[in-house]
Amino acid sequence: METATCTDKCRTVMPAAEDALYIIAGKWKVRIIIALASGDKRFNELQRTLTGISARVLSNELKDLELNGLVSRKTLDNGTVLYVRNAYADSLRNVMHELVQWGIGHKEKIRNREI
Repeated sequence: METATCTDKCRTVMPAAEDALYIIAGKWKVRIIIALASGDKRFNELQRTLTGISARVLSNELKDLELNGLVSRKTLDNGTVLYVRNAYADSLRNVMHELVQWGIGHKEKIRNREI
């Protein structure tokens, strides 16, 4: 009986976890969200901040983040386009903090592991 309960719970939890990971997965999305935490940025500013990202990849990642409500494009009167981290992105604050803490601990654990 315990196994069935776990299986039922897993069937509920796995899709939710997969949905969350889909939104922030990949090499660049978390980095973009973090880069925008310090303020709105123009496309080229973001590209300079995220060393190694191509313009095409950055454009695609920003579109995905915009589609998922985490980032918005803001056009100023002079035509300048800024990318803005939405308030909805703040709902990831605790997740990001825990992810960073886990990453620090994991890196330390791997570094200290005897081979």
